[in-house]
Amino acid sequence: MDKIQFPDFTMAYEDIGRGKAILFIHGYPLNRAMWQPQMDGLSQSLRVIAPDLRGHGDSTSTKGTYSMELLADDCLSLINHLGIDKVYLCGLSMGGYISFVFVNKYPHRLAGLILTSTRANPDTLEGKANRDHTIQNAQINGAAPIIENMIPNLLSPYSLQNRPELVEKLRRIMQSVTLEGIIGDLSGMKERKDSSPLLPLITVPTLIIHGRDDPLIPVSEAQAMKTAIPHSQLVILDRCGHLPNLEASNQFNQAILDFITHTP
Repeated sequence: MDKIQFPDFTMAYEDIGRGKAILFIHGYPLNRAMWQPQMDGLSQSLRVIAPDLRGHGDSTSTKGTYSMELLADDCLSLINHLGIDKVYLCGLSMGGYISFVFVNKYPHRLAGLILTSTRANPDTLEGKANRDHTIQNAQINGAAPIIENMIPNLLSPYSLQNRPELVEKLRRIMQSVTLEGIIGDLSGMKERKDSSPLLPLITVPTLIIHGRDDPLIPVSEAQAMKTAIPHSQLVILDRCGHLPNLEASNQFNQAILDFITHTP
């Protein structure tokens, strides 16, 4: 693990391997440890970079809203610090929302885009109300109840029933998030813009990976993104929920390797 001091927080990150650089952006309320199978499986072929977003893992937290623009700028600051010109960007869930901002603001810094378990649409009114309710719950009861409520929404029924070690690993990862991180993430996701108009304008090579049994974002939304993004590819992984990189890590890694290998 390495750390870099930014003006308002310290970011922890992994930077391993050599070759084309790929930056993995974790989701809510997770951290870089969710990408361990990718760090282990891809670093023989690629330069794998996995940061903890502010308020997560070993990065320090800041108060206030963690807008997707703020988090995208944090990721840009990291690749600038590492001296990387162009990077493949892989964002999962909230990491995908951050990726949409990145491709909109900094398309010249992208070699390719990998969208995992994410959607382009903004929160509905019901979704915004649910975010507010979760923020209130976190302020009153802390992070623990939120973590327990999240687990069934992140994994497929198969994983929940047959992979207790994965359930426990996921619980440990989420336990590292700070209260400021939870509130900052939820506020930022609630306020995020509609990225749907951006999709037809994306010109970098794009791969979409989605779990067939994702309980949070249906496969139909991934299929709609595939239709909207020119020349994009879609890989649907069976027996996977919202975290296909953990539930089917070998297939996930192979999809990324195939995509990057065949990118001009």
